[in-house]
Amino acid sequence: MLKRLIAVAMVVVALAVPASAASAAGGKNIVETAAGNPQFSTLVSLVEKAGLAETLAGKGPYTVFAPTNAAFAKVPKKTLNMLASNKAMLKKVLLYHVIPGRVPAGKVVKMKSATTAEGAKVQFSVRGRSAFVNESKIIKTDINCSNGIIHVINAVLIPPSMN
Repeated sequence: MLKRLIAVAMVVVALAVPASAASAAGGKNIVETAAGNPQFSTLVSLVEKAGLAETLAGKGPYTVFAPTNAAFAKVPKKTLNMLASNKAMLKKVLLYHVIPGRVPAGKVVKMKSATTAEGAKVQFSVRGRSAFVNESKIIKTDINCSNGIIHVINAVLIPPSMN
């Protein structure tokens, strides 16, 4: 038990974003924050195509596990094109990256799972000094926004019903 607590504490410290960086985005909503960061241009484009920009810019709060452009580059082009042309399926995939409520990194590393806005659960784990959502590594945490939090991940999450 003590070993697990120490590991969790190390992950929280390793993943923590400096307070000044986190609070800098605090006045902008999730969509504005993501749109202001070039590493999320693919995500923002897909959120707009899915018709979710207004929702994710709304009151919230939401916790978004945001794949980078590099994460989307790992997805086969054929799959990305299929998602981009199927709004319902795209929406399902994107909502699988959203947890209703504000869940900072300190809570994420203590949780086993959470139900997404898509309806299916994601699993959380800590391996060594890294935290994961499903098999995606959380590479930056606690980007605070006016309506929630963004955690940056290195792979796109796919709902279990689509696997």
